[in-house]
Amino acid sequence: MDTTKKNNPVYSNTDKTKVELPEEEWKKILPGDVYHIARQKGTERPWTSKFENSKDIGTYYCAACGNALFKSDTKFESGCGWPSFYEPISKESVIYTSDNAYGMKRTEVQCGRCNAHLGHVFEDGPKPTGLRYCINGVVLDFEKAKEAEEKYNAKEE
Repeated sequence: MDTTKKNNPVYSNTDKTKVELPEEEWKKILPGDVYHIARQKGTERPWTSKFENSKDIGTYYCAACGNALFKSDTKFESGCGWPSFYEPISKESVIYTSDNAYGMKRTEVQCGRCNAHLGHVFEDGPKPTGLRYCINGVVLDFEKAKEAEEKYNAKEE
């Protein structure tokens, strides 16, 4: 766990409890770039995410609270400049809100645990869902499958 996560008392990959904090608290515990996108609905520049071309196998989590969002096997190359997925890890992992900013009608995707802005979902994705979750990489954490398995096994010993 890096220091950013250690300084974040709500960060957990297992706790499903809804997180409601005042904005001042979020600003204290999140790095500036994560705060800007997660809490102020910012957008990272296209093709700048470290996850854009990643082929690693594992799970993507919300960088603000640690909620599991997407499995790597639902990630695909969409050509849009941001990490894209065709399906969230569960129905509860994300929530959807209407976004009519900038004269466009879009569906915003937020973390189902902390309401962090993640990105948007579009109806031009691949089968089986036909959806493209276009997600800001700054608000994603990733854990490789092998690392997760080792942590799980260590807890059982």
